[in-house]
Amino acid sequence: MTDRVIKPVGRGFLFLDSHPAGCVQLVKGLTEQVEARRLEQRPVALVIGSSSGYGLAATIAGLARYGIDGIGISFEKAPARRTATAGWYRTAATAAYAEERGSDFHFINADAFADTTKADVLDLLQEKFGGVDYLIYSVAAPRRVDPRTDTTYQSAIKAIGQPAQTKSLAYDAGEPVLQEVGIEVATDEEVAETVAVMGGEDWSRWVDALEERKLLKDGFSTVALTYIGSELTGPIYRQGSIGAAKAHLEATARELSERDGVQARTSVNGAAVTQASSAIPGIGLYVSLLHKVLGDGLQTPMQQSIALWDQLTGEKPLDLDDDGRIRLDRWELTDDVQSAVKKQWDAVTQDNIAEVADTVWFYEEVRRLYGFDVAGVDYEQEVEVDVEWPTKA
Repeated sequence: MTDRVIKPVGRGFLFLDSHPAGCVQLVKGLTEQVEARRLEQRPVALVIGSSSGYGLAATIAGLARYGIDGIGISFEKAPARRTATAGWYRTAATAAYAEERGSDFHFINADAFADTTKADVLDLLQEKFGGVDYLIYSVAAPRRVDPRTDTTYQSAIKAIGQPAQTKSLAYDAGEPVLQEVGIEVATDEEVAETVAVMGGEDWSRWVDALEERKLLKDGFSTVALTYIGSELTGPIYRQGSIGAAKAHLEATARELSERDGVQARTSVNGAAVTQASSAIPGIGLYVSLLHKVLGDGLQTPMQQSIALWDQLTGEKPLDLDDDGRIRLDRWELTDDVQSAVKKQWDAVTQDNIAEVADTVWFYEEVRRLYGFDVAGVDYEQEVEVDVEWPTKA
């Protein structure tokens, strides 16, 4: 037994440890947000990036609403000198929930970019299910090793064309700090590497592998999760190096959909507090302003994931834009919402940031990513940190 009292220790938006009980309670809270539906047969889903953010929400929504079977893939660190990563504990809790629901859902801890991972996962899919109905691609990684060339690609958060300046939110001892951050121009090589990490190449390889093994079931559908966002974050996001990768993702969807038996789309999700988004300058401030404007009107990743599953299963019609993308972000980008957020963005200063932006909420949401500040958890009590990765016999 390795029971310990776990406290949030770190800097900024990064914490060194995660709280196992907090992560379990967080998953429980997510499952309670979902109203169950039933299909005649359990769909088989492969979720790549199932342990955090929108990938976690999509996994839980699929399990809770439609009783999906299948496989979730993530890449998490086991407990050692430090606790395990939060995604490790969230996965253990999600696996326990899947068992309770009667779903035959397996969780693989491995590098999704690796061909060996693809082979192992496809072997399991073939053995257990004979194929797959849905592939949800939700990978957020800072780097990628291409197993076919052994080349390591590193993503860059930079502008394209000309330097950019943005306001950004930081914290000092838990207190909000408004910063002005300069964004350098990416080189052509940095843009290309960012596309190699965050674009559609690996998504396409997963579909290739499934197709080659004849594991695509009739009506197979795949979505890659993406984001467009506001003009306020455009220079660092949609018009920057990340945006080039997202454009490649969308182009990949069009290419995949030209194949027989494949329906591929990108799903444009709304703004959320995730470990990936909190690392991007300007996003934290934007989301905290958005929440100040919308309050409970800010749709959570779980609400959007329920909507995604409803559309994928035909429970509700697809909400597509002119480019064929599923739009789950319309609530964020209405003219009145964006006008209100821009007004707050222009008005924010260090003196008024705590009033103009919802900085307390944002900081609590960041801590919840690691299992802290979760209601119903006694953080003064010792908790077992050596939790095993969920495996099925």
